[in-house]
Amino acid sequence: MKFEQLPLDPRILAGVRNAGFTTPTPIQEQAIPLVLDGQDIIGLAQTGTGKTAAFILPILQRLTRGPLGRVRALVLAPTRELAEQIHQTSVALGKHTKARSVSIYGGVGKGPQLAALRRGTEIVIACPGRLLDHINEGAIDLSHVEMLVLDEADRMCDMGFLPDIRRILKQLPRQRQTLFFSATMPTEIRELADSILDHPHTVQVDMIAPAKTVSHALYPVPQGDKKQLLLGMLKQMPSERVLVFTRTKHRAKRLAQDLETQGYRAAALQGNMAQNRRQQAIDGFRNGRYDILVATDIAARGIDVSQISHVINFDMPDTVDAYTHRIGRTGRAERSGEALTFVAAGDEDMVRAIEKTLGARIERRAATSLAPGETVPNPRAAKEQAISELPAQLGGNGRAAGSPPRRRRSTQGPRSASQRRRRSQWATAR
Repeated sequence: MKFEQLPLDPRILAGVRNAGFTTPTPIQEQAIPLVLDGQDIIGLAQTGTGKTAAFILPILQRLTRGPLGRVRALVLAPTRELAEQIHQTSVALGKHTKARSVSIYGGVGKGPQLAALRRGTEIVIACPGRLLDHINEGAIDLSHVEMLVLDEADRMCDMGFLPDIRRILKQLPRQRQTLFFSATMPTEIRELADSILDHPHTVQVDMIAPAKTVSHALYPVPQGDKKQLLLGMLKQMPSERVLVFTRTKHRAKRLAQDLETQGYRAAALQGNMAQNRRQQAIDGFRNGRYDILVATDIAARGIDVSQISHVINFDMPDTVDAYTHRIGRTGRAERSGEALTFVAAGDEDMVRAIEKTLGARIERRAATSLAPGETVPNPRAAKEQAISELPAQLGGNGRAAGSPPRRRRSTQGPRSASQRRRRSQWATAR
């Protein structure tokens, strides 16, 4: 199927062509006709399957008819990065239409958001917390919403947004179309879906399992050797984008600084950064200013960069779901990618859980090689070699040629009476 076969307005199809899309992904092919027909849907799909366009295109199609200047579509997302990504997709695909979109999230000033709402907008993409702020201040009217989208509902549940979502739902008309997207369906999410959807159709694409275009490998390595292993890998990788995940904000910041010191174009992305700096890091990674982005899990669901060739888990994720979403940043849009994970002591249980989800054993690779036949510097071997070569470098007598002889420490006992007395007292105390 081609996009031209879908009943979409020519202006929307022009935006699709400008974006470089030709053939719908499976989630788009299954979901778009149902949404255009006015049906509620549950979309079970992982990141990187094209689900954003699966709901943005039908939203734009609806907005080709009816009044403009008021909020008619609301998309809720768990993170600022994902909200901004959806907004950019909406702008790109709706470039030739009159539909306007605004993203609403915290961490930035309210002024530009309020100005956009006053000018009039048809699509609002929002994080629940900041949206509630605008609702409570009377700055937004949601009484005319015709389409509601909950994207990555499981993530919103994990982040504690369910009470906020329920408060937002009370501001919406009962008669509306609701689209519900989630990678997993825990009990709380299933109960929420049952309460807000009307006879939904379920569209399921590659539930939970990572993309088949991604290959996986584990590198057992001591915690202290991870940075040297990473540097060795990067020396042999092609120049496409590399996304490195760490467990803590501090480690992401320090590792990015260390990579910059080594001459790499690297940036950090972590929660302590101001929103404008976070966006600069993502934009720089997307446009090629940075080749390496070192991030905490805050970035796992908010980065849409098709050129990511490698995802490296510098630290093992805390859950299988986090692993799935991390590596979902590579192997997108049918491109191949590699997910490389450093495994330290204590990570064995998570490895078994990941392998159970994948349904296969992940290849173990020695920390001294990136792939068969490709050697990577081993820091311990390098240290041992340096030690073995030290006598020759020092002229064979333990000191550099031409340097004055060093004073040798006496191996005999203390020479003075006071020294002998102190040693005797110390020995007695022991």
